[in-house]
Amino acid sequence: MAVNRAHIVDQQLIDALKSYPQAALDRSDLDVPVRAGFRLTGRELLELIESQFQARLLDLEARKLKARGTAYYTIASAGHEGNAAVAAALHPTDPAFLHYRSGAFFAQRAKQVRAQTPIFDTLLSLCASIDDPIAQGRHKVFGSKALAIPPQTSTIASHLPKAMGAALSVDRAAHLGIATDAAEDSIVVCSFGDASANHSTAVGAINAAQWASFQRVPMPVLFVCEDNGLGISVHTPRGWIKESYGHQKGLRYFEADGLDLVSAYEAASEAAEYVRSKRAPAFLHLDLIRMLGHAGSDVETVYRDKNLIRAVETQDPVLRSCRLAIHAGFASGAELLTIYEELRERISAAGREAETRLHLHDPVDIIAPLGPYHAEPVQIEAERADYHDARAYVFDRGLPEHDKRPRHLAVQLNRCLSDLMVKYPQTMIFGEDVAKKGGVYHVTADLWEKFGTGRVFNTLLDETSILGVAIGAAQIGFLPIPEIQYLAYFHNAGDQIRGEASSLQFFSNDQFRNPMVIRMASWGYQRGFGGHFHNDNSIAALRDIPGVIIACPTRGDDAVGMLRTCMALAAVDGRVCFFLEPIALYMAKDLHEAKDGEWLTHFPAPGQSVAFGKARVYTENNDDESEAPDLCIISFANGLWRSLRAARTLSKQHGISTHIVDLRWLLPLDEETICAEASKAGKVLVVDEGRKTGGTSEAVFTALIEGCSQGQSSFPKIKRYTGHDTFIPLGPAWEQVLPHEQGIVDAALEMLA
Repeated sequence: MAVNRAHIVDQQLIDALKSYPQAALDRSDLDVPVRAGFRLTGRELLELIESQFQARLLDLEARKLKARGTAYYTIASAGHEGNAAVAAALHPTDPAFLHYRSGAFFAQRAKQVRAQTPIFDTLLSLCASIDDPIAQGRHKVFGSKALAIPPQTSTIASHLPKAMGAALSVDRAAHLGIATDAAEDSIVVCSFGDASANHSTAVGAINAAQWASFQRVPMPVLFVCEDNGLGISVHTPRGWIKESYGHQKGLRYFEADGLDLVSAYEAASEAAEYVRSKRAPAFLHLDLIRMLGHAGSDVETVYRDKNLIRAVETQDPVLRSCRLAIHAGFASGAELLTIYEELRERISAAGREAETRLHLHDPVDIIAPLGPYHAEPVQIEAERADYHDARAYVFDRGLPEHDKRPRHLAVQLNRCLSDLMVKYPQTMIFGEDVAKKGGVYHVTADLWEKFGTGRVFNTLLDETSILGVAIGAAQIGFLPIPEIQYLAYFHNAGDQIRGEASSLQFFSNDQFRNPMVIRMASWGYQRGFGGHFHNDNSIAALRDIPGVIIACPTRGDDAVGMLRTCMALAAVDGRVCFFLEPIALYMAKDLHEAKDGEWLTHFPAPGQSVAFGKARVYTENNDDESEAPDLCIISFANGLWRSLRAARTLSKQHGISTHIVDLRWLLPLDEETICAEASKAGKVLVVDEGRKTGGTSEAVFTALIEGCSQGQSSFPKIKRYTGHDTFIPLGPAWEQVLPHEQGIVDAALEMLA
């Protein structure tokens, strides 16, 4: 039978408190420091002990509830209760991105804000109750809007980049007059374990903070490493954290014994004061222990000696805090035991109540905060045009809609970005090379000159940091437009969107948002340039992220209308949007013949947008859209441009009429238009420049099969023409692995034979 270490730890504390005299021998003044030369007073010590008690007893209650089958989470804060001192050293308005062992921090911060119920809130979360005020039972998280604690799930350093991004944005928001929930002197705190400190995401985020601070960019972030020496079963070498972070330029290092509240509070206070006054990053290293294993299911004796486990338990920080208070004369053992047992009764009663509460059970309710969409407000926002005077100032050479010359995609995107920067003062554009250079393809040209470094700026070459800045800035109050220089570069940092940005509304029941529009130069057809890293055609990783939107314009006027809609989706519903721009069509002017200029467009005036999720239909040799064409071609991006050319060939050389559907929105798809056009023609060719496996064509086929089979007497004949399952090679070989015009013609003729 397994030994119940939780019971042993609990009984050890009880026995120790009983062993002390029933009354304090020499009662001390509660308002004097616990130790001479330190700032923590007796009154503050007792308050911190109560927070430590709360965290410990909630850990114990979680295991009891789990044994009864009514709770679902047993990762404990035991051994880390010293982080209550960090909370006490901060302001309650300081945004806190917390490690999952932060029960005492959460308890202590809740004391700093009125009308909070941290005990019941935590128990509701443990029981996955629909009444959980932060996640509504979707996950056990420490999070609260009132406490400025955005919820984190089982973070392995993935929250450091957005903490860095939030810190970068605090002073910037104040400078630009952007309203935020954070005070002007706020700092951002981010806690994590010693094992996570080795993760490339953590290293990158800390490096980015130093990189910015080195250039005197305000970066008020306090990184708190809670070092218990273990990553589940993997030991962190003693001294490794200090050796790694104790001597870095531009990163002030503080350390303390996290088992001693006096030491922890002193170091945390000094670190917080440094970050707040200098607006520069700091690293607080707390030496702690881990008790009760990694989680309730972790059989610690498999990899840890029993005698070592017992030795660690003798260092119990809660017991050490109690001894400190007793020896200093601030309380007796009996008084502390009374507080402990009364708190146990409260928590036990609250646990019995929490386990009776209902769970989420309706899929609609479960998914609701993941991708909210309010169609009418979004359309109104997309078409809002109440900023004429400011536009006139920015477009001092003439408004773009008055330009009689049609322009290519890159120019129209550039104009639209200028327009949106005027419309949304809280918008920032940032990424590699986007400022003075204007981007690799000059899409952001002149924006830096127009709007200044505060709103248009270069980042270091690290996609994780770029997206981290976007998430943190959005949570502070900005509406960011980060640029990822090439589609393939996104894969370096995909978890920032999958694990962090897209999940925030879901795990906070839409109380926290990080809206953004992520621009990415995308797709292939670059005539031999760059190999797979600059010439990538796979978006499978994007399509797999719950709640995101994928927009893919092909021509300039659509790009303007769709970008306006994406910004409205972000502003109104907090959505995360990918905006994929076809590199090969940035400068395209012609469609069918050289110098025909048929791929140039005029700039749509403000007030015009492209409806969210709505495809566009072109006709060839069939002027009446209601008439049945011989063939329906469904495509997007470069495939759409080539399909239009192939359709002209089919018309002129074979007398074949076609309807060509430009999907425009790849997630969600316009299934209504797809099925309607497929049903008209009876024959459908899907042209997807992506790979055969994992490409958009798979989703289109699913829409056809599920949609067109409803109430149809005959099912359309369908065929795919896609890229091969390969990377795109350098040189002329690229033409052999991507769809081409003659291939579209041949596939169409085969279907119609």
